[in-house]
Formats: sequence, structure tokens, C-alpha cells
Amino acid sequence: MDAVNPATGERLGSYEEHTKHEVDDALERASVAFESWRGRPLCDRERLLESAADVLRENEREYAETMTREMGKPIDQAVAEVEKCARGCDHYAEHASAYLGADHHPSPAGTSAKTVYEPLGPVLAVMPWNFPFWQVFRFAAPSLAAGNVGLLKHASNVPGCALAIESVFRDAGFPEGAFQSLLIPSDRVDSVLADDRVRAATVTGSGPAGRAVAAAAGDRLKKTVLELGGSDPFVVLDDADVSAAAETGAWARNQNGGQSCIAAKRFVVHADVYDEFLRRFTDEVESLVVGDPTADGTDLGPQARPELLADLHDQVTASVDAGATVVTGGEPLDREGAFYPPTVLTDVPAGCPVDSEETFGPVAAVYEIADEASAVALANDTEFGLGASVWTEDRDRGERVAGRIDAGCVYVNQLVKSDPRVPFGGVNDSGYGRELAGAGIREFVNRKTVWVE
Repeated sequence: MDAVNPATGERLGSYEEHTKHEVDDALERASVAFESWRGRPLCDRERLLESAADVLRENEREYAETMTREMGKPIDQAVAEVEKCARGCDHYAEHASAYLGADHHPSPAGTSAKTVYEPLGPVLAVMPWNFPFWQVFRFAAPSLAAGNVGLLKHASNVPGCALAIESVFRDAGFPEGAFQSLLIPSDRVDSVLADDRVRAATVTGSGPAGRAVAAAAGDRLKKTVLELGGSDPFVVLDDADVSAAAETGAWARNQNGGQSCIAAKRFVVHADVYDEFLRRFTDEVESLVVGDPTADGTDLGPQARPELLADLHDQVTASVDAGATVVTGGEPLDREGAFYPPTVLTDVPAGCPVDSEETFGPVAAVYEIADEASAVALANDTEFGLGASVWTEDRDRGERVAGRIDAGCVYVNQLVKSDPRVPFGGVNDSGYGRELAGAGIREFVNRKTVWVE
């Protein structure tokens, strides 16, 4: 596996794939570790998560620089990502006991009935490169707290991140085998999932990747959680604070170079405020700084790989050929590295790539709609259902509209985000299951009923 800096094309290093024998050894270590880890008092597991948070903060800059080198995330965003991982560990260190407490049920006098939450075993996590630390920790912190052990198959372009995450748990004092990274390509995931020692799997990534893992796991009756793509609508109603919506919308579309499943992608704007929003939004987008991701103050670094930039530009080109209008951007930047400018398209035809596909980069489609009903209809006109944002000065109206949008989460007057305190996940082609909060920690457990006469 080669790690390549997408900002410069520099080859950062080569990592040997784990052999079949090495993977088998890792699975055996995971199996052995689980038998002792599941029996550790929950307070011990919480204490070790506190230690993991300490390790993250102590090495914050080092981990951030690894992310920036391998996938191009601007350094200040990478630092913020490490801190978010630490907060996730803190959250489960504080709340795991409450989340995993037994549920007591009505039963006849002199008897007791309760549900307890017990770990399943080794869980395979197939994770993406776009948030190479946070995506992993939002699985790992609750899963380890619940008594499971983790096996990480990370994206092949971030092997340094994968090994760094493994070192976080090792340096925090977790037992050998509690969390391990498997340096393997995607075509070897099925053989790992087929092993009886692996009890469940979670995937964050593309629809095809999620379907493949879900099919393989389903054939073996193993639990899965899928967090897949999105084409999130950003709905601006006629009574919205247009200035705030435009400012937040520009960041919601372009943070992390637009490479986020929950980035705002389709801007659905009421006709009464459309012209003002488009003007303000375009000004905000054009003010973003595209450049060296290692420099403080850079808003957008490169796309993570050159072929991803090419795919994104193909989507833009096909959409323009179909009738879309480029307001700003629309062409790869003429400089070293995989840089694409923040791009705004209007007059976007139904069914063109930017309308119907997930655009994983800084490309926004802006639509003009006549009324609230049209806004809801367009917001729901997608195969995805991850997140949505609604903008209105009327909080009751915002909550009502949120209730009509088909998505795993809807944020009123703010951008869509993941937070350890609330469940996160999607519906439809955006997947199923939930991460984070109590719902997340209870995904990979056996909900065991215990009835005592």
C-alpha cells in the first residue's frame, strides 16, 4: 500500500499488506482478547477510554499532520478532528454505564424481568479516508466500552492513520488484541468477515461497499451497521436569515474539501430569497482559501486522490452538458496537486449527475422553488436519506418541515453534523443502524432478557 500526498504527488511511504497468516494471527489475538476484555468491569473500560482521550490530546499535532499528508485535510481541520475524537472517548467514559444499564420490565410479584446488554465479540470496521480518525473513533469508543474488540480495515490511502489509531489504544493501556488494524485491500474483506471469530461488521463508505459487506454478513447471519452516501438538501425558506444561511451553507458544502457524506449538496431555495441567497452564497464560496493544507488559514486542500478529482469533474461536465449553468468554479485548478475550486451550479436539470448522484467534492447545486411544499418534495427527491438542513426564522415551522423530510437527521438553522451526544445514521440508500449516543453503543450488543421466578 502506497501513501501519496495529494497536494504534491509525493510518495510518503509504502506499507506491506498483511499476509493471510498475519491476519489469522490478528483474528486469534482478537478472539483471545475478547474473552478477557468482556469480563473487565465497565469502570475499567471507561477509565481506559479516558486514557485514550489523553493520548489523542498529547499527540494532537502529530496525528493531524498524518491526516494532512495522507489525504489533504487542512491542518486546522485535522487538529479539530483529533480533538473531536478525544471528546468522543470522554463521552463514553462518562456515559457508558448509563447507556448499558439494565432495563427492568413489569413482571408478577416475586419475580424480576430485565434486559441486559452484553458484547458480541470482535467487530470488523471498514472505514473511509475522508475523516480518517473520527470515523474510526465514533465506532471504536462505544464498541470498546461495550466490551467488544475492534478490527479496522481502513481505506488503502491512509495506512499511516490506521496504524496511528492502533497505537492510540495501545499507548492508552488497552490489552493486546483489543484494537488492531488490518492492512488489507478491499477484496480481502469477505474472507475476514467469513471467519467465525468475527461476529459483526460496520461500514462507512459508498453504497456498493456497504451492499457488498451487508450481503456477505447477511449470508452468515452477522449484524451490520451501514453509514453510506448522502445528497443532503439544504432548504432555505422565505423567512430565513439569508445571510446566516449563505455563510453556513458555504461551509456546510465545502468543509473537508466537500468530501463528506453529510455535506450540504443540494441547496433548495425559496423564490422570494433566491437571488439574495445565490449572491451571498457565491460571495462566501469565492472567499474560501484553496491551497496548501499544511498552512494555517487554508479552507480547502486538495481532493484526496487524483482519480477522485477526475470523477468529480466528469460529474460537473456531464451536468453542464445537460444544461446546468456554472456560476463559479467548474474547472480543476492549474497547479500541482489534486485541487478543485468551490463550484456553484444553477439551472441543474433533473437526472443529471450533480442532481441525482452524490458529489464528493466542493460542488453545490442551487435550485429555485416556489413554496414550502415544493421544497419538501425536492428535498425528498433522492435515493439517499442521511441528513438535511432547514432554514427559517420560525422554529415551529422548521420543526414541522423537518418532520416531513426523509432523513436520519435534520438540523434547523445549522449545518448537519455528527455529535457523540446524539444518534447518527441514515435511511434509504444512506444505510441503516445508528452510531453514537446510547443507540450507537447498543448496536453491537446482545440484548439478553433475564427472567427470574
